[in-house]
Parts: sequence; structure tokens; C-alpha cells
Amino acid sequence: MKVYTYKGCDTCRRATRWLAARGVEFEELPIRDTPPTKAELRAVLASYHGELRRLFNTSGRDYREMGLKDKLPDMSDDEAIALLAANGNLVKRPFVVMPEGGLVGFNETEWERRF
Repeated sequence: MKVYTYKGCDTCRRATRWLAARGVEFEELPIRDTPPTKAELRAVLASYHGELRRLFNTSGRDYREMGLKDKLPDMSDDEAIALLAANGNLVKRPFVVMPEGGLVGFNETEWERRF
């Protein structure tokens, strides 16, 4: 299992502590330096039934500066995936890639169900 995080993100730190406290093994990767691959993004997107917006860090500066709130509804999956794979700042974090799908963000209730 891979967990993409940002070192300055409190939510990421809570998520990795949560996993460690439960003995869940994972590989932690810096999301800004090493964004998820297109294949990983597609796999996690499938976990969210194709809801592209769920993969985006909608509260991030890059998202706002690029005007993605208005552009995203007209974007194809391929365009959005390419954008996310090229810019880790745009990806909602933590971003978890599991053998079957994945998770975005840290919602303890949702994580309890998956782990």
C-alpha cells in the first residue's frame, strides 16, 4: 500500500499515525515530488465511482489559481488525470493506493471500514 503525503499537512500526519497505531504497513511517498501515476489515479477514481472532483485538493492554492472549479466540469477524465499526475499539489491528500482501489483524504469512519 502506498500513502502519498505532504510533510506540512496535519491531516497526512494524523492519517499516517492512525495507520501506524493499527500496525498497517505502508510506503509513504512525498506527493509534491512524486505525484501518483495515471494508473494509480484511475484506480482510486474507480473507488469513487468516477467522481473526478474527489481526487482534487479543492482548497489548495493551485486549484484556485488555475480556476479549476469552473474548468473541471468540462474536463475529460484523461485531461483531469494528466493534470493530477503532473502536479501533486492538485491531488487531495493523503492519497492512498491499495491493491483494490484506494482512499483520498482522511475520514476516520471511512478508513475504519476499509482497514
